[in-house]
Amino acid sequence: MERMNLNILGLAEVRWTGAGSMKLGSKTLIYSGGHTHERGVGILFVVTTAKSLGSWCPISDRVVVAKLVAKPLNPGIIQVYAPTSDSEDVEVEKYYEEIEKAKGYLKSQGIIIVMGDFNAKVGDERVEDVVGPSDKGTVNERGSRLIEWCQVNDFTITNTWFQNHPRRQWTWKSPGD
Repeated sequence: MERMNLNILGLAEVRWTGAGSMKLGSKTLIYSGGHTHERGVGILFVVTTAKSLGSWCPISDRVVVAKLVAKPLNPGIIQVYAPTSDSEDVEVEKYYEEIEKAKGYLKSQGIIIVMGDFNAKVGDERVEDVVGPSDKGTVNERGSRLIEWCQVNDFTITNTWFQNHPRRQWTWKSPGD
């Protein structure tokens, strides 16, 4: 089995209440949840990267933000978990307001990375410098909203610029089959 070396891992659907940080072995987890065991986001740092964690702020059960101290630029990370396509428009607008609040927290950072589960399909058509040619499927309503937000804020959806391996199809067998 291949081993992945990750310094930072964004988590969605953490499903913990409240907000906090904790040590998990040699790793540090920051998380932000709501009042119920739904949604929730977190960022997991290996020990060397956790030493660069300047501060962090739980915005909501959909957004958590971290400031890192590095050279030559200080990166900021926003981890998100977007509302699904069956969510009300009001919830989607609130989510984008929370991302704006997180960006405000990072105004002194040199680089801002927004990562997470956007629950959006941005299609396979190139859109300026926002969407590359390597995504799958057809753009949906949440994808259109994400593209629009990226255009206004000068962000790029980076995973659409690289050819991805085909996703593995899993089949499950019940015990005794």
